[in-house]
Amino acid sequence: MRLSGLRVGYAPCSRSLLHPGDRRRFAFYAAKRGINFEMADAAKSYDLVILSELADLSVWHGYREGKIVFDLIDSYLAIPRDNLRGRLRGWAKFITRQSRHLQADYWRAVELMCRRADAVICSTVEQRTDITPFCENVHIILDAHGALQSHIKTDYRGGQPFRLLWEGMPQNLAPMQSLKPVLARIAKRHAIELHLITDPEFGRFMGRYARARTVDIARNLCGTLILHPWKEADFAATATACDLAVVPLDMDDPFSAGKPENKLLLFWKLGIPALVSATPAYSRAMQSAGLAMACSSDQQWENMLANHIESEQLRRHAGEAGKRYADTHFSDAMLLSRWDALFRSLGFDFT
Repeated sequence: MRLSGLRVGYAPCSRSLLHPGDRRRFAFYAAKRGINFEMADAAKSYDLVILSELADLSVWHGYREGKIVFDLIDSYLAIPRDNLRGRLRGWAKFITRQSRHLQADYWRAVELMCRRADAVICSTVEQRTDITPFCENVHIILDAHGALQSHIKTDYRGGQPFRLLWEGMPQNLAPMQSLKPVLARIAKRHAIELHLITDPEFGRFMGRYARARTVDIARNLCGTLILHPWKEADFAATATACDLAVVPLDMDDPFSAGKPENKLLLFWKLGIPALVSATPAYSRAMQSAGLAMACSSDQQWENMLANHIESEQLRRHAGEAGKRYADTHFSDAMLLSRWDALFRSLGFDFT
């Protein structure tokens, strides 16, 4: 398809394009390929529309003007139909005006959007299986982290105290509570600090409402807790100064257990060794990298934490092997090629 005069609309996660779902995904690709786009308006006509996961599905599922790409990176379709939060999600989006029209059944809303989309992006093979009944053109594309690699970890000597690292949005801190008893037992043998790289405040409801201080919900996780406000300019230096990252997830929650390996790959690209929950995506990544650092029980978490706290050799091996794997299989160039293939499947070639 001719690209001159092509009109592209993007429905972002944030109008500033600073949300990770923007700057690590389509906004990253558009910048690299020189694609001009505008904030998508369903009342306008476009040749191509890219919808982030936070787009208003209630207005876009009926859009007929051009081709649509739906970037569905989370496992909404895997949530059980009797899940209370899932049953209320559509109402919550309507009440908070994130949706113009009420779609009380949010599972149905996602399915309708997938049916309308000319292509859907997801982040795991399990997601692809869930989406394929509604759209056959499904592409797995993970996040781009190139902008965050200003520092690479090369010093694997453990600090005194030993510095554990967690990174993410504050509303995703809940699974860290499961590690609290494990950290308490570890602290009896080793002096540890827990470093959090996250936002100091957040909205408990829909990410916007019922504001709370992150330190208030995290202060009981570890005896010594240090919170670093998330800033792109400081992230790599702060993260690589820590000794070992932890990525616990709720294995009993299909939405949480369905997360992709994005965070693990981010740590690995910085050379940071990481212990993770044994979700399908994390387990596959660990196996592919030749590492055995996915934990499925409190005892495994405790044993692996103790072993890696006590061994510089284990930490170095994990950091260097993880970096080799991430650099080889998930470079920015390879991610760009996946986006290229997606758009070529729709008749667009931005290369």
